[in-house]
Amino acid sequence: MKHIYPLTILTLLAVLLLAACGGADSTEPAPEPVADAPVAEEIAPTAVPPTEAAPAPTSNLTDGCVDNYDETVDYFPVKTAVSHADGFTIEYFNNYKVITVAAPWLGAADSATYVLVQCGTPNPPGFDEAIRIDVPVSSIVSMSTTYLPHLDQFGLLDSLVGVDFASYAYNPTVQEMYAAGELVELGSGATVNVEAALALEPDVIMTSASGSADYDTHPKLQEVGLTVMLNADYLDVTPLGRAEWGKFIAVLFNQEAQANTWFDGVVAEYEALTALTANVAERPTVFANTPFEGTWYMPGGQSYTALLLGTAGADYLWGEDESTSTLFLDFESVFEQAASGDYWINLGFLSTLADLEASDERFADFAAFQNGAVYNYDLRTNEFGGNDFFESAAANPHWVLADLIKIFHPELVPDHEFVYYRLVE
Repeated sequence: MKHIYPLTILTLLAVLLLAACGGADSTEPAPEPVADAPVAEEIAPTAVPPTEAAPAPTSNLTDGCVDNYDETVDYFPVKTAVSHADGFTIEYFNNYKVITVAAPWLGAADSATYVLVQCGTPNPPGFDEAIRIDVPVSSIVSMSTTYLPHLDQFGLLDSLVGVDFASYAYNPTVQEMYAAGELVELGSGATVNVEAALALEPDVIMTSASGSADYDTHPKLQEVGLTVMLNADYLDVTPLGRAEWGKFIAVLFNQEAQANTWFDGVVAEYEALTALTANVAERPTVFANTPFEGTWYMPGGQSYTALLLGTAGADYLWGEDESTSTLFLDFESVFEQAASGDYWINLGFLSTLADLEASDERFADFAAFQNGAVYNYDLRTNEFGGNDFFESAAANPHWVLADLIKIFHPELVPDHEFVYYRLVE
């Protein structure tokens, strides 16, 4: 039998005791196990989702500004193209548009450039000489009645804050706005009320120019820092080209969608009317206007009026002339050419045949006078003298064309009712 010595036993007991205490360096007793204690789970860090880019717009911003600019975004997804007008162009970039007016007035040596920047986005570099305008604008001054129908057609009359002379306006809403004190008259030319214009603080003032400091409004307005845009619609010769200047106004408000719909409709109606007269067998002869202070201002043979008359199926008596502007004639030369003309149109402010004869008894010698074939464009005139022909006709050449066809070939448009013209009696 093997003997175990006391010293050996003591050594073994010491080793067992140290093992139970967790090691030779432990001073704390081991914790007692807890039944069914949950096992601690490792907690993963919370994942931060990537920042999502704002969705690209599908329509132009017509109210307010961009909040979070992204240079890769096209802020003008709806664009317009100039298809008929010769006087201006539009170029699109992601956050701005460049509008160029080829000749701001007849004979202008330089073009005019306007940079329309989407508000809430940075200005583009490289346009130091251009006029910058934040769009969409919210207030505008109209220094011509020809801009009013476009503001009306696009539902933008509430942005109108000033006009040159309210009495010139035919639009009933504009008259109501003026009567309610919602519009300010600024006058025009060198005597324009600069102080009133400054008080209005408009986003843009739209006007035309002649190139003469004695008659132009824009120099004085620009001198005091007001933003002026020159509209040269009157220089466009073709009826559809002149009407397309409505887009020139629409782009200020980012209203390309409405402008496209409106102009496409005008073109469709104008072309449909043009087709009616394309093959007319008989083309009556016609001449226009009356003398002023001894000079008969007759439309040139390739002018706006002449093109309308030709499209309406008439033979304009000065149609062989190559001029797109006005001819300055005397009574004798007109009588020689037009004494036997079938129709006489556009008398100006003369309302009756009696008024016409009273202004010059020689007018009664024209065949058109004797045959009762005289028409004037003053059917829509208000109590203040505002004539809608000088306001909305340029924006609606299809209405003018329909009126003229009604005069020369009434059988082609039997259901049409005159918009601007009337028989002078």
